[in-house]
Amino acid sequence: MRVLCVAAAALWLTGCYGGPEPAAKNAPEAASAPISGRQAFQYMYGSARIWEPDAQPLTIRSMNVAGVASDPGQAGAWEIVFVSATAHMARTYTWSAIEAEGLHKGVFPGSRQGWNPGGADRPFDAAEVRTDTPEALEAAKKDSAGYLSKPGQRPAVNFLLDASGRFPTPTWKVMWGNTVSSAEYTVTVDASTGKVLAKE
Repeated sequence: MRVLCVAAAALWLTGCYGGPEPAAKNAPEAASAPISGRQAFQYMYGSARIWEPDAQPLTIRSMNVAGVASDPGQAGAWEIVFVSATAHMARTYTWSAIEAEGLHKGVFPGSRQGWNPGGADRPFDAAEVRTDTPEALEAAKKDSAGYLSKPGQRPAVNFLLDASGRFPTPTWKVMWGNTVSSAEYTVTVDASTGKVLAKE
């Protein structure tokens, strides 16, 4: 009888106390830190090569994401369009620090579309890109004292890397604004040498 009473008391205490509270199942996942353009390429390149072994980058574009503070030369999300000459296809990949509208956290392969290897949009060799986005931003700022000294608030900085412009090597466009067409001010930096090529 004494054994039964002890066992019943033990069960009752266990039910009352129950141990530590379980972790919340729907707690938001912590955001990753923002990254540079080169880091974004390194994260996505392997996935693109699994898709097509000859995949090369066509464009690298930064995206500012609400809830992720972008450090100078870094962004909370990136989009890279890779192309395959053998498949005549292009595919868009993204990396994001968080889940957001239209974005998945981490590397995500997107849609595929046709691409003409002989067209105006030409891919570039990643080995040509020796200047990362923090260095491109620094070069742009050093050569933009007139714009940066103007009073008023400036738009957030974004980056676009491609090789389809008027210059023979891939270039970073450092844009105060979201796109080339809507940017308040743009500085073009040679991605190989880090030299400023144009200001608009």
